[in-house]
Amino acid sequence: MMQFAHSDLKKIEGQNFYKLMGSGKGAGFNPFPDWEVYALLQVWDSEEAADLFFNESSLMQRYREYTSEVWTLYLKNIRAKGTWSGKTPFIKNEDLDPKNPLLAVITRATIKRRRLVDFWKYVPDSQSRLQTNPGLIFTKGIGEVPVLQMATFSLWENQESMQEYAYAARGHKTAIKKTRELDWYKEELFSRFQPYCSEGIWEGKEPLPQLKKKNKH
Repeated sequence: MMQFAHSDLKKIEGQNFYKLMGSGKGAGFNPFPDWEVYALLQVWDSEEAADLFFNESSLMQRYREYTSEVWTLYLKNIRAKGTWSGKTPFIKNEDLDPKNPLLAVITRATIKRRRLVDFWKYVPDSQSRLQTNPGLIFTKGIGEVPVLQMATFSLWENQESMQEYAYAARGHKTAIKKTRELDWYKEELFSRFQPYCSEGIWEGKEPLPQLKKKNKH
């Protein structure tokens, strides 16, 4: 379902970018794979095109046959910096809801091979306060290629909670400093989104029941 899905994903109408990824054990960056959890990131021309894929595509039907849980989150981009596979996939959405404080963050990087040891040495310290940080709803490490191409998806109650971790947690601040000093990355991207619709379950629960599809509009 990882290797052979690409032929289907490359032909979907209305989709202009996608990444099919595995995940790491636990939360945040982790070099050891979680063989039970996989992620599909897609950028769409329209919400209608996305709905058609999720509801009617044979690929999604096959995925559901193999899964015990599926969670789909619709996002609007707030801002993005950097590139992913040489592209800038996320375009700022002007139609944001000022009453919705929820924030999703994707940080993604291709790590230079000669910097792999340095990078992974600092990961535990940079992630040490993540799970206990107030306002964190969900986080998971994902990636295209284990160890080399890594990303973190995190979901927060609001921007203040995310910034408290990103800029106040000592381990994470040190990691940011080391990133500049040691030039770890061959390519990197940082992006923020507003979640506005949530379908499905994660570990038996609805992560964002207030954003169920019936409340989307």
